[in-house]
Amino acid sequence: MAKPKTQYVCSQCGAIQSKWIGQCPDCEAWNTLEETVAISVSAAKPQSSRFSGYAGDKIQIQSLKDISVQEDPRLPTSMPELDRVLGGGLVNGSVVLIGGDPGIGKSTILLQALCGLPEISSLYVTGEESMQQVGLRAHRLNLPAGHLRLLTETCVETIIALAMIEKPKIMVVDSIQTIFTEQLQSAPGSVSQIREAAAQLVRFAKQTQTSLFIVGHVTKEGTLAGPRVLEHMVDTVLYFEGDPGGRYRILRAVKNRFGAVNELGVFAMTETGLRGINNPSAIFLSRHEEPVAGSVIMVTREGTRPLLVELQALVDSSHGGHSRRLTLGLEQNRLAMLLAVLHRHGQISMFDQDVFINIVGGVKISETAADLPLLLAALSSFRNRPLPADLIVFGEVGLAGEIRPVPNGEERLQEAVKHGFKRAIIPKANKPHHTIQGMDIIAVPRLDKAIEILM
Repeated sequence: MAKPKTQYVCSQCGAIQSKWIGQCPDCEAWNTLEETVAISVSAAKPQSSRFSGYAGDKIQIQSLKDISVQEDPRLPTSMPELDRVLGGGLVNGSVVLIGGDPGIGKSTILLQALCGLPEISSLYVTGEESMQQVGLRAHRLNLPAGHLRLLTETCVETIIALAMIEKPKIMVVDSIQTIFTEQLQSAPGSVSQIREAAAQLVRFAKQTQTSLFIVGHVTKEGTLAGPRVLEHMVDTVLYFEGDPGGRYRILRAVKNRFGAVNELGVFAMTETGLRGINNPSAIFLSRHEEPVAGSVIMVTREGTRPLLVELQALVDSSHGGHSRRLTLGLEQNRLAMLLAVLHRHGQISMFDQDVFINIVGGVKISETAADLPLLLAALSSFRNRPLPADLIVFGEVGLAGEIRPVPNGEERLQEAVKHGFKRAIIPKANKPHHTIQGMDIIAVPRLDKAIEILM
């Protein structure tokens, strides 16, 4: 018998090397090559023939103009916030990968979604828990789980064979790190096993029009464990954010072929499971009894939803040799850049001050609309002068001191009016063409003008 051939697969990009080296030559990541056993072409042939009977139509080449572009109706789940993140509901044949920290609620939200659809045939495949554990969770959450079919299995060939008999419309695999294929000799959870098992499941979902949810583990850095190609194989990638010990959870779409990217859903963990928050802006606003220095309300945009969040700043004298710049929920390098803009174009220096920035509620903001609120909150704390409680601010600050516009400015203002805010400082280019009832809008072209109006 020939000795099995070993190869090394990069866990970041999936590149294959013949020997172990410290740095992957393709993606230049360090210490990401993992040893696997290579399979021959003859051993891989039965695997491809296993799926030859899935597709009902003959393989053929078609012209683009002859293809029907009519969209299939989406299947709404029993959770509106989950439907929002998915883009309006489930699509037949879609594959959704959901990841997050241990204990944050990945299995809970999927079990709730399946139990909320009693008229739809569904299959829950668990490789981590027993059927009794899943049943106990459903009983604890008081879910109507009489129609739900359960399977405890880790072999992907067995899972697909039983699913072909069961013919579910929705299937959940929890989790991909426990699934293995008989075609490979490496251990479950390795790069090759995850990639091959996911490829077979995706092929099954596409050819049988089954809506598939795949649960994935995350690394200590917060990224999905396994090869990077795993995220490219699926249609939608969802991340659970938040403190597992806290009450609120945020479900964010970082990839979605059927909806908006960066869409956000907010949930509260209760005794009966995850409950969607219809008005998430209310939980991110502190609503102080009296105005406090260093606090400002901004309107960010997550996917298709404008969201009001509170940005807090604390500026204090630095007692060390080097002043500190710390942010929670924002990019730290951008804070240093904006403070330099404030010094150059606002003539306000904070080189001897420690500056701390926090986004209330654990929200992470990546858009540039937080630039102007950040500087005004830091200036408010530095001067110890509270900003008006009914004021909202948004706008991007350029290196030349100009206030640049942000997308969907009028929608942000309309959302602020709904929550009772009466004043707004916005970029000049975002000034609406018609007046907004109940809102006093101040459009500023440059940073020094905004400072002059406030201070």
